[in-house]
Amino acid sequence: MATRRWHGTSTRGSAARIITGIGALFAIIEIVYILLVVLGANTANAFVRFIASIAEPLALFFPGLFPIDNYTAAVVVNYGLAAVFWLVVTGLIARLLR
Repeated sequence: MATRRWHGTSTRGSAARIITGIGALFAIIEIVYILLVVLGANTANAFVRFIASIAEPLALFFPGLFPIDNYTAAVVVNYGLAAVFWLVVTGLIARLLR
């Protein structure tokens, strides 16, 4: 009968997972905002305003980066870039910590 040894996870590995999770959460918020805009959600709704109030600061410098006349397309491009940015940056930071 074999015995299993459970090794504790390293602190660095745990920190890397937390950072990756935070980046994924930020990207999900951006994606939810994009979906709300694309699907034409009611902007007077409290949930839509809540997501917008979180997504806008997380988008950093990306809104307005590419001036596109169509508002929906501009949101998709600019906030989509912000989502990719969070995934890439937090992925790189997590890789450095491992």
